[in-house]
Amino acid sequence: MRRRSIGVLVVVLAVVAAVAGCEPSGGSTPRVEDARCAKLQRPRALQPHEERNLADRCLRINQLQVLASHNSYHVQARPELFAAIRGFDPALAATLEYTHGPLRRQLSRQGIRQIELDVFADPEGGRYADRAGLRVIGQDPIGPDALQRPGMKVLHVQDLDFESTCLTLVQCLRQLRRWSDDNPRHLPIVVQIEPKDDVLPDLGLGFVEPIPFRSPEFDDLDAEIRSVLGDRLITPDDVRGGRDSLEEAVLEDGWPTLGRARGRFLFALDTGGPKLDAYVAGHPALEGRVAFTDSAPGTPEAGYLVRNDPVEGGPEIRDLVARGYLIRTRADADTQQARTGDTTMREAAFASGAHFVSTDYETPDTLFGTGYVVDLPGEGPARCNPVNAPTGCERVVLEELGSR
Repeated sequence: MRRRSIGVLVVVLAVVAAVAGCEPSGGSTPRVEDARCAKLQRPRALQPHEERNLADRCLRINQLQVLASHNSYHVQARPELFAAIRGFDPALAATLEYTHGPLRRQLSRQGIRQIELDVFADPEGGRYADRAGLRVIGQDPIGPDALQRPGMKVLHVQDLDFESTCLTLVQCLRQLRRWSDDNPRHLPIVVQIEPKDDVLPDLGLGFVEPIPFRSPEFDDLDAEIRSVLGDRLITPDDVRGGRDSLEEAVLEDGWPTLGRARGRFLFALDTGGPKLDAYVAGHPALEGRVAFTDSAPGTPEAGYLVRNDPVEGGPEIRDLVARGYLIRTRADADTQQARTGDTTMREAAFASGAHFVSTDYETPDTLFGTGYVVDLPGEGPARCNPVNAPTGCERVVLEELGSR
């Protein structure tokens, strides 16, 4: 009886270890010897339910690669204002000559799974409602009512390049939530936020001066995000678990499984210097914060990194991906690739293994005659990461929209 009891105990412990290994709390890379995850490598055909279960249980959010849109809200300035900007600074105008469709269309039709929003603090409302650039060209400068209300505004450059498919952060987030409601098993959507407070040169035109981002403004930013998506967030606290350092959790325990991340949103802050310091101050390892930050490796807050040059920085990006960081890079910048048709940066971005490959051309260029477009290799809105995906990843279905 004693020998049999020991044998039963060994079997029970082995089963518990296999189950725990397939879905550890922090999201470390599943071991191929785990009984259920090992099916990824077996030659036999998988049933649809097996594909879904394996994807959810055995793949991590950092083992995929997806498309991102740059300044996802951006609409090119109306013709008269754009002509005025081009007459003053042709080089600047060239960088602004692009337009994205509504966020919902990007998610549903172009397979975008990371969006980028530029935000300006406006706690009292109305700060960006009177657009000086329109006054210069003799048009009514007063914007829609949404600009009069308190809250973060979404635009590129105050007074000049301000057209947006969603004028406020809350509007943008509500659009994302409605799409998520309709597609509850979507892959996690990453929202990269750039907090903006640059002051334009004083040309005597009455340009508004933005409110600097400091701790109170960042508290407001977190509160607005929580007000719309609070129940669907993947936060630094979620990933850090019981570790003292977010970086330690990311590198040792890993990111969440797809099963734990579906239908949810992860926010990342793209900033540095005093603004980064202000966001982290009082929140060691981002405790209590909503967004991950572009903090340097070796700091307690590190985990999400922005590396926008995949040509020169390709080897570094591949190394960081292999180590376990989440990386965002760019396939094009300032409309240059669309004007020339050069795909060098695009191909380097895909090959680097960066998880989020950002572009202004998720649909083909129609302005410059090149047809330049950034389309993720393969089918669907995600592919297995070329650097760190486990063997057999390509056998599973990564996302099914509209399913519940």
